[in-house]
Amino acid sequence: MNFKRLIKRFGFLMMASFTLFCLGSVVTARSETIKMSTTTSTENSGLLDVLLPEFTQDTGIVVKVFSKGTGAAIRDGIDGNVDVIFVHAKEKEERFVAHGYGTRRYEVMHNDFVIVGPESDPAGIGTVESATEALTKIAESEAGFISRGDDSGTNKMELALWESAGITPEGSWYQESGQGMAATLTIASELEAYTLTDRATYLHNLETLDLVILVEGDPVLLNVYHVLIVNPEQWPAVNETGARALADYLVSNETQKMIGEYGLEEFGQPLFFPDADKTDADLGLE
Repeated sequence: MNFKRLIKRFGFLMMASFTLFCLGSVVTARSETIKMSTTTSTENSGLLDVLLPEFTQDTGIVVKVFSKGTGAAIRDGIDGNVDVIFVHAKEKEERFVAHGYGTRRYEVMHNDFVIVGPESDPAGIGTVESATEALTKIAESEAGFISRGDDSGTNKMELALWESAGITPEGSWYQESGQGMAATLTIASELEAYTLTDRATYLHNLETLDLVILVEGDPVLLNVYHVLIVNPEQWPAVNETGARALADYLVSNETQKMIGEYGLEEFGQPLFFPDADKTDADLGLE
């Protein structure tokens, strides 16, 4: 074999090896990626920016996050578009598992909802302790209120509070943003209106808002988050191994400690409270 032909064959073999290496890398990368749909508050609060890099470093698994309202996140799981969901809407979560779309709910953490508004408080809700009484006063005064209107866990809580108050909110004073929590807070701030928000997202965006907490501490405002693995029997393409690794990571002692400490340094209070050792009954959800 002459020298030129040898070089040509050697080059071909090198190219083939390189191609196989690249294909192998792609397969490996795909197998080490999981998709998660989650409520906007886990991302808007900055918590995922703290937790997920640690998970990737520990496991080599990259989490592709789709941040949206809880209703839409659960729909992603029902449609088999993701491997895991991280949400906060108890009744919808239970139906998700009961109908076979998920294998298990993992208790992860909780915080609370608060009603915020302009410091001037035109509806005078700052002196009441009940969330339903606060909404009643807002409706009676027709003070501006911005709803997310996006079928999120926060939106579901808000609508339940209106129903409890016996009020159907309507009129020019009541507007729907159709957006996530951070964007809704910005709109409420600009319009000097009230809104219901999870405490974590509010505190994380506080420096850009002209809103104060006016109603807090009502037991009905508890906000509990669960992670659920999408059922591979429904959707065989689900990366169950990766999803279970993420769920196990979120409820591990080390991660629960990170969750409990998140926000302490910056805000002087935790933005979430770890719940892996609790049940729905412990949290008063049954």
